[in-house]
Amino acid sequence: MAPRPADRPPPIVPHRLLPGYPAPDDWWRVPATGQHYLDAGAGAPVLLLHGNPSWSYVWRRLLPVLSPHVRCLAPDLPGLGLSPRPVPPPSNADRYAAQLAFLDSLFTHLVDHRRIPPRGWTFVMHDWGGPLGIAWALRNPGVVDRLVVLNTIGFRWPPGYRLPLSLRSIRGVAAVAALAHLTNAFPRAAVRAGVVHRLRAEVRRAYLLPYAHRRDRGAVVEFVRSIPRDDDPAWRLLEPPEGRSRLARLPVFVGWGMRDPVFTPLVLDEWTRRFPQARVHRYADAGHYVMEDAADELGRDIRDFLLETARR
Repeated sequence: MAPRPADRPPPIVPHRLLPGYPAPDDWWRVPATGQHYLDAGAGAPVLLLHGNPSWSYVWRRLLPVLSPHVRCLAPDLPGLGLSPRPVPPPSNADRYAAQLAFLDSLFTHLVDHRRIPPRGWTFVMHDWGGPLGIAWALRNPGVVDRLVVLNTIGFRWPPGYRLPLSLRSIRGVAAVAALAHLTNAFPRAAVRAGVVHRLRAEVRRAYLLPYAHRRDRGAVVEFVRSIPRDDDPAWRLLEPPEGRSRLARLPVFVGWGMRDPVFTPLVLDEWTRRFPQARVHRYADAGHYVMEDAADELGRDIRDFLLETARR
């Protein structure tokens, strides 16, 4: 089914320009929304939720390690990657609610039409994937059995945390946001500042291809402008009156790039405080894109966690 008339269609990106990305045989779309996702492997469902300004390309080095053991489902968030560009709602809370509604559509499609079981899911969450994944899991108790946390947040910013100046400027100054949209500055900076080990030119190009045209970049800036302040009503999606205690008892793996300029060790400390049972791996020579800088080690560590905590 085509995207809704109010949405811009997804960008067309040739597979030959995406080194390491799964073949188009693994590419799928949610009929109701047009949302693009990868479906690779067999076994227990593992949903990989990326952040901004990345897309499912960020998982390409983990998929070969995980897909022989589990079924990897890696969507592109609406507005990013190879998914359609929906018209953004006016408020932060509405934007988060819209993203959660897209996750609802994806889940329904996977269960009803792709024979994915409605229970026993693992969420692998990075950057924006954290708050969206945690909020969705809290709204749908009993679906998620395990959490994998990679340089993200799932709660209010901890005391003493300060967002980097570049993100604060895009979030708070309309002229800076407009310039970022015009120049594609945030994705261009992310593929360099987000890693410790320089990415090859063709890999940087692949990350940026979905945002090559101005018409396809709107969500990149909107996600930054949606980063909640301390008093933002959107935090309520992560603070339901009940349900968080169920997540707190789940098996949790935390894999953290310790040289991340955005999700600093202060944020990691809050994860370990809230999930004292978590298995924590700190990757000293990795940045925000820990799945790039520490791909081999991280892939093995996540695989081992999934196999050791699998239902018998």
